[in-house]
Amino acid sequence: MLSVVNTPVERIPDIVAQQRRYFATYKTLSLEYRLDMLRRLRKAIVEHEHELVVALYRDLHKSYEEAYLTEISIVLGEIDNFLKNLPRWAAPSKKKTPLKLFPSKSAVITEPLGVALIIAPWNYPVQLLLNPLVGAIAAGCTAVLKPSPYVPNVSKALAELIKECFDESYVAVVEGNREVNAALLKERYDVIFFTGSPALGRVVMRSAAENLTPVILELGGKSPVIVDKRANIELAAKRIAWGKTLNAGQTCIAPDYLLIHRDVKEYFVDKFAEAVRELHGEDVALSKHYVRMVSDAAFQRVSGYLADGDIRFGGRVEAMERFIEPTLLDNVSVESAVMREEIFGPVLPMIDIESIDQAIEFVNSREKPLALYVFAEERDAERVISHTSSGGACVNDVIMHIANEYLPFGGVGNSGMGRYHGRDSLYAFSHRRSVLKTSSRIDLPFRYMPYRWFRWIKSLL
Repeated sequence: MLSVVNTPVERIPDIVAQQRRYFATYKTLSLEYRLDMLRRLRKAIVEHEHELVVALYRDLHKSYEEAYLTEISIVLGEIDNFLKNLPRWAAPSKKKTPLKLFPSKSAVITEPLGVALIIAPWNYPVQLLLNPLVGAIAAGCTAVLKPSPYVPNVSKALAELIKECFDESYVAVVEGNREVNAALLKERYDVIFFTGSPALGRVVMRSAAENLTPVILELGGKSPVIVDKRANIELAAKRIAWGKTLNAGQTCIAPDYLLIHRDVKEYFVDKFAEAVRELHGEDVALSKHYVRMVSDAAFQRVSGYLADGDIRFGGRVEAMERFIEPTLLDNVSVESAVMREEIFGPVLPMIDIESIDQAIEFVNSREKPLALYVFAEERDAERVISHTSSGGACVNDVIMHIANEYLPFGGVGNSGMGRYHGRDSLYAFSHRRSVLKTSSRIDLPFRYMPYRWFRWIKSLL
């Protein structure tokens, strides 16, 4: 099995220094330069599509279709969105100026923060490395990229793509394990973009605090899905089965646990089983679209959750293949590991509820999730949305909010801070700078001591 070769840690300070010098040349500020770099990245992704999807299959058993839909197409869509809109998004934004500041004009300009560090996870390793890079390039930053070592084939493919596409002083890839991560985080950046677990997010934030570096943290947590008794149960089961088996549940916004009305639970279990068979066939292990656990450690952790409840559907595991069948768990204690830890796998514990209000109370008793899903009639769904907090949400659907490039994506509280996608990606890597321009032809005396016209000035304030 391929393993990642660590970038020598002694090279890291030089890479960051090169990028700081390159940023100081002001080349990245030109709008045409940024658009040209985005076009170059898009061309490279298209040309390297085969290498990327082969690497995704080798590391995660992702089919071509799933790799394209959940990784490559999302990055290409983000680039296309920027190519179409960046001139308008990056233009100065005129603001009103109050009469008291006459004869001034006001505007907000968008300027790049500088050198960015982007650290990506293993579950969507192409999308979650390159999508933030699109924002960094669009803003006019340079970028140091760190792929996950848990997907060595993808890491290698991305490193080759970036090396062919960009000079290291502009965009560089640093590969390796936690030792390399630690060395990276010792350097000073102008912004850090991290996607991963809340535990590692705290490590990143502590390092960033040493230099007061701003951070965008895209974390995770336990994203609930609520199914009320008046929901379309058949549709809910199908969409939840799709969302939970996509990438074998190794998705930061996958449905993590199910709050289901006790009156419809049995019907839901039957329909969930039907939906899984419809999606993946009678034997899920034979489905070309069913991903495997990323590592033996991940397999052991997720398969261990099967002991935390009664298996109502699924439960088959094959250690040699790192295969875990989509599984519904019943009679689960809210204090068990499967209800305390982010699952990140195809196991879905069920908790009975008797009302929407009970579901709301349960969600609010826990950390704010990255996503929240509710299947209910419109009035009840609106009550859930208005009385809870989450990074994002879907009504009568799961996961699909991330597919809309016009919606910002990000967490809240324990599930992260900052947001990106579309215009928000530009702002994530930018400083929104307020500028007041005052004419030198007129110099009104009202501001100056000894404030002879103070009574009149006071009326304007």
